[in-house]
Amino acid sequence: MQPPRPANPPPHVYSSIGYDRAAARRLDSAWLRDALRAPDTRFLPMHGLKPMFVEDETGPRACFVDAAALAGFRPDPPVLLGLVEGRPVFAVDLDGEEVAGGTYLELRQATAGLPAVEAGLLAFARALAHWRLRNRFCGACGVEMTTTQAGHARHCGACGFDTFPRTDPAVICLVTHGEHCLLGRSRHFPEGMFSTLAGFVEAGESLEQTVRREIEEEVGLVVDDIHYRSSQPWPFPQSLMLGFRATAPLVPPVVDPAELEAARWVHRSELVDPDKRPVRLPNPDSIARFLIDEWLYGEGSCGSG
Repeated sequence: MQPPRPANPPPHVYSSIGYDRAAARRLDSAWLRDALRAPDTRFLPMHGLKPMFVEDETGPRACFVDAAALAGFRPDPPVLLGLVEGRPVFAVDLDGEEVAGGTYLELRQATAGLPAVEAGLLAFARALAHWRLRNRFCGACGVEMTTTQAGHARHCGACGFDTFPRTDPAVICLVTHGEHCLLGRSRHFPEGMFSTLAGFVEAGESLEQTVRREIEEEVGLVVDDIHYRSSQPWPFPQSLMLGFRATAPLVPPVVDPAELEAARWVHRSELVDPDKRPVRLPNPDSIARFLIDEWLYGEGSCGSG
């Protein structure tokens, strides 16, 4: 019997899957003007960081409406997300007002079962919304900034400073030794959940140096054989998760309580049967789960450890 395939293989959910980001159109004022009026253009209503959803027989689905459905609203300037099958798609903040039949939800509440193209568009919209909400004022002179480039830049009319969306790079690593993998638990995790180790890249560090530093800080282990696996945009709020595998000696982890609540080595045989696992694994939409599943089911092995 074939072993199960890893959950969420690359390109991972929340990536730009199935749509064109249309970056060249962000400066095309004539095209933007026409697109905002076009009957086939679709708009994703937002309220702060929450996209609007509607319910169907499969559960929550992203709510995309046409311009006519927005009549009477006074939204912020729409943000171009891209083109889906040639049709423009914008995100628009309606300041809490709801289109008939729609409900604002946190993205993490409604990701299960979303088509990849919808998950990617919603993640993109949420990351841009987070950036805009936290960059209203100029970081150089303090004056309120204006939105430009179809929502992808902010400009200060006083000093000329321009700012653009930022993504915070973070490494995430599954540490293994032969038939064992090391999993850690943050105090913020749901009950029983253990995951791979992760941390943000500091100034002046390479990714490999970050992997070594974070793992040594969190569990006191020195890793070797560091291999890059894949990456995932993570819109909670605006990170890029860079996934790695590494090996370490099979010795008890020394947990830094400021970083983790617990850490433990788990044997492959303990994880193969989902009904008998001693720990709860991360959600299937995460690169953490992919890294675990990839090792567990024998794909992409980077060595026996």
